[in-house]
Amino acid sequence: MYLISTPIGNLDDMTFRAVETLKQCSIVFAEDTRRTRVLFQHFGIEVRLASYHAFNEHGKTSFVLDRVLAGEKVGLVTDAGTPCVADPGYLLVREAVKAGIDPQIIPGVSALTFSIAASGLPSDRFAFYGFLPVKSGRRAARISELAREQKSVVIFESPYRLTKLLNELRDALGGETMCAVVREATKVHEEVLRGSLAELADAAVKRSWKGECVVVVYPVTNNEDDSEEE
Repeated sequence: MYLISTPIGNLDDMTFRAVETLKQCSIVFAEDTRRTRVLFQHFGIEVRLASYHAFNEHGKTSFVLDRVLAGEKVGLVTDAGTPCVADPGYLLVREAVKAGIDPQIIPGVSALTFSIAASGLPSDRFAFYGFLPVKSGRRAARISELAREQKSVVIFESPYRLTKLLNELRDALGGETMCAVVREATKVHEEVLRGSLAELADAAVKRSWKGECVVVVYPVTNNEDDSEEE
């Protein structure tokens, strides 16, 4: 069983190993078969596609594993990036390990690593929070949690909620907290905005956000205890 990373925008980021692995599979399960079919056509991959996504993974996992146990080479891809990283895959890997299957990971480009590198914020340690909850109570609790981090925090967000998120972070962390917004990474309209939360939140209301967005924020308080001497 292969978990195969796919490009987050620019198809030229696909690795040779990923293409060759996909060509060797007897079936590939995809988060969205329509998007994956475009990728397959670009690289001349002629392998059967089937759906595997957040809404059918509980009912389909045993079917996928049965095919692996029967000796087939089975691939899993998501719309972009690496399965399991803010995408379907965890359940399949967990159950595969229980069944004695050792999943093979075919790595590639990641919006997570792209954004932490592009942010200009400390990257020696960072926390990944994925997509924050939508419901207000859980969302507020998660923002309160990340506000206590003493390291850079990476958040995925819908463009429709990006302005709201920047305002929430400004209220929780303070307007002077440094932040970066990465939009459409590796694509034609790639953009990285850097500044304080106050600056980015003010700028956000003046524009309409589109495309995939990642927010990197550095919520380090001024009360950090950097003195280790006695």
